[in-house]
Amino acid sequence: MPAPFITIAIEPSGSVSAKGATDDLSATLLKHAGFHQIKDWYGRRHRLPTTTPQADRSAIASHAAEMLRAARYSVDLDPDLDTSRLATLTDPHGIRVAGGQVLRLTDRIKGAANPAVAAHAIDHLLDPTDGVLIRLHEAFEAAAETITDLDEDAFELADRFTLACEHLTAAVEELDGAPAQVCALAGASPLHGGSYQEQTATYYATAFTSAARAISPAAAQAPAPLDQTSGSVSAMTATPVSGSRPRVR
Repeated sequence: MPAPFITIAIEPSGSVSAKGATDDLSATLLKHAGFHQIKDWYGRRHRLPTTTPQADRSAIASHAAEMLRAARYSVDLDPDLDTSRLATLTDPHGIRVAGGQVLRLTDRIKGAANPAVAAHAIDHLLDPTDGVLIRLHEAFEAAAETITDLDEDAFELADRFTLACEHLTAAVEELDGAPAQVCALAGASPLHGGSYQEQTATYYATAFTSAARAISPAAAQAPAPLDQTSGSVSAMTATPVSGSRPRVR
């Protein structure tokens, strides 16, 4: 007997309900996740308490769907309750789940506070067994094989996917050992990690200190030339030493 199809959705009233869990196992999993069982003339249904906070509703519904799918139930989960989906401007409903996961990984790489954190995130891309690149290679390879099976005359289209596989193979080989090299990088520079205002303040503080140290006591006590005003002398002593300015992001 096939497993029932279960729908977890937000009703027009705003409450979250699960319908289709007619057997004991699915009902037990829903109750374990936090749903309350209701038995009336409509049959067996499950619903979250109306006092459940919005964030908890999504977490409970997603957890329930995960357990049900692990038990081989077919589950239709409302996109607004799916915490695994990442909504973006180009994908407001989070339908492109794989792209959303890579986007999260990109954010982790951008926000890495030290080489070890960056290396760990990059390793998710480059792992030779389960990394993003190798999985993408397998997907392109499967696409080429499927196209050939569907239409033997579509070999040109299949070859394009095969060529893409070769590019991915080259990328994996080119970046072999890169996570370990990233992890071995030196610590962040003094200007790394702060806001632009903090970087600019640090730069000028360092520049003024260097300029002051570069002037000897004798030079500091020497009288200014007659053709220079006191303002120009002050400007000269306050001029930072040569060096690169912080970049504006």
